[in-house]
Amino acid sequence: MPATPRPPRAAPRRGLAAVAVVPLLMAVLASCLGYGSQAVTDEVKVAPEGPKLSADTVRVGYFANLTHGTALVGDREGFFQKELRGTALRTSVFNAGPSAVEALNAGSVDIAFMGPSPAVNGYVRSGGDSLRIVGGAASGGVRLVVNPDRIASPADVKGKRIATPQLGNTQDVAFLDWAASQGWRIDPQSGKGDVSVLRVDNKILPDAYRSGSVDGAWVPEPVASRLVAQGAKVLLDEASLWPDERFAITNIVVARGFLAEHPDVVEAVLRGAVRANAWIGAHPKQAKDAANAQLRKLNGKPLPGAVLDSAWPSLRFTDDPLARTLHEQADHAVKAGLLERADLSGIYDLRLLNKILKSENRPEVTDAGRGTKQSP
Repeated sequence: MPATPRPPRAAPRRGLAAVAVVPLLMAVLASCLGYGSQAVTDEVKVAPEGPKLSADTVRVGYFANLTHGTALVGDREGFFQKELRGTALRTSVFNAGPSAVEALNAGSVDIAFMGPSPAVNGYVRSGGDSLRIVGGAASGGVRLVVNPDRIASPADVKGKRIATPQLGNTQDVAFLDWAASQGWRIDPQSGKGDVSVLRVDNKILPDAYRSGSVDGAWVPEPVASRLVAQGAKVLLDEASLWPDERFAITNIVVARGFLAEHPDVVEAVLRGAVRANAWIGAHPKQAKDAANAQLRKLNGKPLPGAVLDSAWPSLRFTDDPLARTLHEQADHAVKAGLLERADLSGIYDLRLLNKILKSENRPEVTDAGRGTKQSP
């Protein structure tokens, strides 16, 4: 179960500045219906030929972020639908992982691309019953970007207002852990303390930064590069904090009940993801353009070329869920006070993914000893 929130400490005077920007952020949020906990649902897609699998429809959720490039490309180029044959694909787009977990638990989506922290939280809160991580999608693509007029070094972050996408999402947990490593104290629920943490929807963050409401942000791509295009500077690349600069940023998560009832459909989506990642690796320019075309479809406009070119190289697309990093990421959430320590044994079920990899004469990936022993 999630940690019981501690009574908030008295906020330092600089916290008043954070309070002052809340009306501005709320006003902007009100103009952005369809994001945050609200999902944008795409049209249903059905292959022109081929029998359907065991389900009539599969509902897949992902984010309109480049860290979800596997899903963007897989959807845009038809890799998922080709493997699904006559089973319809319905997609929904979310702003951050906690919203996607809510949808997965509520039965609104069957499979979702999301970061490790929301997946761990959802798994723990359900006592291990709600979901399984069945594959990987991406590593990297997260940066701390700051206003260079206000922040010149990591020490300058103290006393400033730093945005993360959502309370408890993967970037929120990572920033709280990094701040704690600097010796700073922050109440995880309110975001008040030695640094003021503001949870700001990725879609409105550029406006918040432009207005001066935030001094920086720990965010995924392409949001980080959008802020850089507005004059922000990269203070830290999260990859530099991890061995081999590899850490899970996006995994493929499935509702446990759907996995049990429709393993062939889950396998088809996984095969589509593997095909998409292989195509991204073999055709980087076309893949980058395809991801941007899908972002244009979802957001109404593509990323500017300079933003796309800055963001894309920071990402590594991988079928490996990088299970060895999950335990450390879960520990970060525990230390931050957002999660109680829990047994994560069984959170992974990589058998379908390894079946696909084996069929292509590729090495299997590990669950780091946290795989489920139950049959799908």
